Amino acid sequence: MTDSAHESRGTVAILDFFAAIGRRAFSFVSELGAVAIFFVHGLALIFSLPIQIRKIIQQIYFIGVKSVLIISLIGLFTGMVLGLQGYYSLVKFGSEGLLGAAVALSLIRELGPVLAALMIIGRAGSSIAAEIGIMRISEQIDALDTMDINPIRYLISPKIAASIIVFPLLTAFFDVIGIAGGYITGVIMLQINSGIFMNSIYSSVVWADISEGFIKSLVFAVIVSTICCYEGYFTHMRPGGFGARGVSLATTSAVVISCVLVLVADYVLTSFLM
Repeated sequence: MTDSAHESRGTVAILDFFAAIGRRAFSFVSELGAVAIFFVHGLALIFSLPIQIRKIIQQIYFIGVKSVLIISLIGLFTGMVLGLQGYYSLVKFGSEGLLGAAVALSLIRELGPVLAALMIIGRAGSSIAAEIGIMRISEQIDALDTMDINPIRYLISPKIAASIIVFPLLTAFFDVIGIAGGYITGVIMLQINSGIFMNSIYSSVVWADISEGFIKSLVFAVIVSTICCYEGYFTHMRPGGFGARGVSLATTSAVVISCVLVLVADYVLTSFLM
């Protein structure tokens, strides 16, 4: 085989490689645009009359109230672990009096919004994706279209509205329970003065810290509700879409993508809000 033939084959291989990257990039951008349109459509239909107050309240109960127990449990032990680890780190520098501030700021700025979102994804997000996916493969969504009921307004909009409402509330609840867990570890178990512990929180936490946590929780609410609903709604367009396999793939995809995007968004928001 001549040198020119070798060069030709090498050139073709390189072009195929970059063509594959280009196809993946175009596919990603197209999917991202479809998700954005899906969210905007669902958000706009929240305010279409008559507003579905009853369905929104049902979703608030499902996404929010039913997540309180797991949020409380994870928040308590997260705060206790932060208190324990923070104490043994700060005591080396004689700064154990700052334990309250360390626990509170860690929870309010970072761990509270992120861990609360991850817990909601595991408990409610997976259920949302599976529920909508089952409705899709059993043709219930097609039946809504036949009855001239907008399925996005009926199924998606209440979930987005409820998520936007409950994510900040659950994040605040997580923060309070976590600080209580840090108090249990620092004051009750490690015998730090309770006045010093609480005063360090009051003197260190400012409104900018609290607002950062709430902004993150709102962004996470949009991400989680949109991705979980989108994956369930378009289950039939995935490989193996019709059947139990399609629902399981959509649910797994919704959980994984939501978790990854929450962590990526956390980094981006922290960079901009610092």
